[in-house]
Parts: sequence; C-alpha cells; structure tokens
Amino acid sequence: MAGVRGRVALVTGAGSGSGIGFACAKVLKAQGAKVAITSTTDRIHDRHAELGADGTFATTADLTRQADVDRLVAQTEAALGPIEILVNNAGMVQTGHDTESLGLADTPDADWACGIDINLTSVFRMTRAVLPGMTARGYGRIVQMSSVTGPVVGIPTSSIYATAKAGILGMTRALAIDVGPKGVTVNCVGPGWIQTGSSSEAEITAGRYTPLGRPGRPEEVAHAVLFLAAEEASYMTGQLIVVDGGNTIQEYKVAL
Repeated sequence: MAGVRGRVALVTGAGSGSGIGFACAKVLKAQGAKVAITSTTDRIHDRHAELGADGTFATTADLTRQADVDRLVAQTEAALGPIEILVNNAGMVQTGHDTESLGLADTPDADWACGIDINLTSVFRMTRAVLPGMTARGYGRIVQMSSVTGPVVGIPTSSIYATAKAGILGMTRALAIDVGPKGVTVNCVGPGWIQTGSSSEAEITAGRYTPLGRPGRPEEVAHAVLFLAAEEASYMTGQLIVVDGGNTIQEYKVAL
C-alpha cells in the first residue's frame, strides 16, 4: 500500500502490545509511514521501543483532557511533521476508570458521562485538533475505530458503548460531507469479535461461532485501516467497513 509512504500518522490507544491500535501502528510503519503512538500509561514507551526510534514518536496523553490533546498534536508535529493520517482507536476502557456494565435504567450519570467522554468525545477532540491543518494542506485521512456494536448490532448492558460507537459513525458521515471538498476523507472500521489481550473467554467463544469459525486478529483490522489511510482510498469517504468474520450477516449464531 504505497499511499502511506512518508505520510505522518498518529494512532491513539496503542498501549497494548496485543491490541488493535498497536497493530495499526505496526502495519503503517511497515508500509513506510512515520508513526506517532499514544496511550494513557507509560507502557506506550515499550511499544515505541518495539516500533523502533527511526521515524516514530510516542507520548502519554489523556484524550479526555483538551490540554493533553493539544500537547499530543503539537509534539507529534514537532517530531515528525504535519499529521496527515489520524487513526482514532482509543476508547472502550481507560486505565484507572472502571465502570460496571448496567442496563440503561440503572446507569448513573457519572458512568454515562465517563463512557461517552472516553469513547466519543475523545474522538471529537482529536479530529477537531487535526482538521485545520489537513484542510489547509488539502489532504488528510481520518479513520475512526467504531464497532459493530451500536451501528449494526447490540449487546445487553452495553448502552453507553453502543451509543458512543454509533455516534462515531454519525460524526464520520456528517464530517465526510463537510471536508470532502477540502481533500480530507473520513471513514470508520467496525470490528467484531477480535481476540486481543483483554478478550474474555466468552468473547473468544463468540468468535468461534462466526462463519469463519474463529475470532479475528488485530492485524486483520489493521489492514482495513491501512487501506482507508492510504492515498489509494481516495474515493471512499463516510463509510463503515465491517471486519467481523461475517458474524453480522448470519441469523443463527449458535450450533443447532
């Protein structure tokens, strides 16, 4: 995928060595992009060491804080150059913020606010921060990590997460119309059951009931991100690419 070579890419939520964010960073780096990565904890520096220092940058940032977002963008551009690719992967959970999965009627205001802030408002902040530079230069690729949960299907007691991920898709489609004439594309990837270090046994089992008979791998999501991040995806915008092993196309999801 030659269309990311030499481009500056920022990938959020890349702290886990077995996660989708770091898989995206590795694939982009392998294809010649200059890559910045961030997470909320110091383990991001371990990921940086794995990537290698040449053409890369890493720092911690809490994307629920506007000051951290501004600092992240400024430091990335000082280290690597203007950001041309943004992969908004951070979300789902944040280290140090534990919330219980509850039905909507039992959800406290604080849990709702925290979940929306981590999963949706952080994407808004990051996207807003890079857009002026992208539109001024007439080029940009924004790839949002949505999910099948919310835009396509639902899971019990996941109202906050589903709302946020559906919101990301709505934001993507509206923004794609706004910035398309300015050379910026905005798209979503919707993973299904992907096996990472944080996957529960129940989630891994669910992955075995997909048409492909297994949960997905982070790098399989990363290659969809790579395409959307590349120059070659120049006529795709406002779209959701589902990477779920065909799970959402089947009615029977269990052995009969």
